[in-house]
Amino acid sequence: MADGHPSFDVSVVTPDGPVYQGKAEMLIVPGQDGEIGVLARHAPLVATLKAGSTRVHLGGKEVLEFATGPGFFKVEADTALALVDEAVNIRQIDEARATAQLEAARADLEKIEAGESKGDRWQAEQRILHAQNQLDVLGHATGRA
Repeated sequence: MADGHPSFDVSVVTPDGPVYQGKAEMLIVPGQDGEIGVLARHAPLVATLKAGSTRVHLGGKEVLEFATGPGFFKVEADTALALVDEAVNIRQIDEARATAQLEAARADLEKIEAGESKGDRWQAEQRILHAQNQLDVLGHATGRA
């Protein structure tokens, strides 16, 4: 790696497959009780993750950031694995689209709660969480949080 820091294997995986697999100098994931940072030779660890920002530090100043959903995290033998329900690279987040998705999901949930729709409440709530997480991570990355 560019800075000479030891690297380790990192995988960020969704039900649709891996969004990142490769070497990294550091990985930061959103643990239930706060961020968890991992470097090479980290002690074995298993943790639950909440929705938030997952950052893969590749070396130098190169960082990949993802808006990730909840999931699980495991570290062992210089390998870190984040299993999450969704992951969107912040470079691919369209703020206007995410805002429109959030507003539409909130409107759907309001109709469900008012008895005006037979839509699935859980699905609407998940759409809200997914869109809000993208906007939160995007705001953090751009300094607007």
